Amino acid sequence: MEKGLTHSTSHQKPRYQPNVSDFLALCGRNYGYMQKWLPLDIAVGQSWQLEGEVGVLVIRILENTKYTQLVEISRPVQILEFVNTPKVLVRIYHDAKLAEVLTGQQIYQLRPVYDYPNLRMYHSDEKYQVNAFLGELLKIGSQQRLVCQS
Repeated sequence: MEKGLTHSTSHQKPRYQPNVSDFLALCGRNYGYMQKWLPLDIAVGQSWQLEGEVGVLVIRILENTKYTQLVEISRPVQILEFVNTPKVLVRIYHDAKLAEVLTGQQIYQLRPVYDYPNLRMYHSDEKYQVNAFLGELLKIGSQQRLVCQS
């Protein structure tokens, strides 16, 4: 064996370890984006649209408690019929000032970490990626105007 080289019998990558600080910072930023347009006194079932420069967000309140809200956020994509409407279910924690994605398109319960490879080919950091996607969606509504409310 050449000098400086070591022979390893294991070719496995180290297991992914989530960075909790980065994840909480991301959820905090998402909460900040949402507070720009989320009314405090809103009833369950109410929905509205926000129109930004690059699209529209449809927001619907599913649950409203003293410290949390459950919100469905979607971005209709009407031009492309073969693309599903991006939709996420978000739990807003007002006491902690965090917004976290609970479910996304075809994912009904996000785990903190996925083994990779896996049957559905989720990324190891799928939960972080879906919350980062929420951040991108929320940028649409960051300089918004209210289109309609029901």
